[in-house]
Amino acid sequence: MSARLDNQVALITGASRGIGKAIAEAYLREGARVALVATDAAKLQALQQTWGVPAERMMCLAVDVRDRQACVDAAQRVRDQWGHIDVLVNNAGVYRAKPFLDYSDQDFQDLLDVNLFGVLHFMQACLPDMQARRRGSIINVASTAGKWGSRNQSAYNTSKHAVVGLTRCVALEASPHQVRVNAICPGFVQTDMVETLKDEAARSGGVSTEAFVSSMLARVPLGRIVEPQEVAALAVYLGSEESRSVTGQSLMIDGGMVML
Repeated sequence: MSARLDNQVALITGASRGIGKAIAEAYLREGARVALVATDAAKLQALQQTWGVPAERMMCLAVDVRDRQACVDAAQRVRDQWGHIDVLVNNAGVYRAKPFLDYSDQDFQDLLDVNLFGVLHFMQACLPDMQARRRGSIINVASTAGKWGSRNQSAYNTSKHAVVGLTRCVALEASPHQVRVNAICPGFVQTDMVETLKDEAARSGGVSTEAFVSSMLARVPLGRIVEPQEVAALAVYLGSEESRSVTGQSLMIDGGMVML
C-alpha cells in the first residue's frame, strides 16, 4: 500500500462488481475509507467479508441511484459516520443495445435514469459539502460511447454523452471552490457489462458473437480488452492529490480505440 488516499473518504456507486468493485479494492489498498453503493447490499457485505475489511473502513449501502432522496440520504449517512466525503465515484450504469428504430421512449428513459440522473443525484448530494470544505474530487465513469457515435446503442451513447457534458459544466462551476470534476471514458473492459454488450450488439447487428468480438478488437490498436484494474488505477490518480490540477477532463482508457 502506497497510501495515496490515506484517510480519504470515498463514496463509490455500482461497487458490487466490475469496474466499481475494482475501484473499491484499489481505494482500500491506498488507505481510503469507502462507502460502497449498490442495489444489492448482500453482495457488498459478501465482499466485505471476503476482503476482511473492518466496519470502520467500509460501509455497505443499498441504494437505487434513480431515487434522488435515497442518494441524498446515503451521502448524509456517510457524513454522519465519517464527517465528510472527499471523493465521489459515480460508476453505476446499465446498457441496452438495439437499432435506433427499435428503441422505445422507455428504453431511453431507463438508461438516462441510471446513467445520467444517478450521476446527477449523487453529485448534487455531495457537492455542497465539498465546496464548503474547499476540497473534493468527483469522478464520473462515462464511456468512449460518450465521445463518439456507434451503431445500435444510441440510447446508451446519449446517456454517456450527457455525463461527459455534465462533467465539463460542473467542473467549471465547482472550480472556484477547489473541487475537481472529471470523467473516465473506458472502452471495452472485461466486465459483466461487456459480456452483455457482446451478445446484444451481435444480435442487433445480425452477426455471431465471435464475429462481433473480432470486429471489436480490430478497432483497438493495442488489440486487447482493458482490465478493470487499469480503470481503477486511473480512478486512484483522479482521487489523489497527484491530479490536483486536473479538472473538466474526460480521460479515455481504451487501448487507443478513440483518439480525441
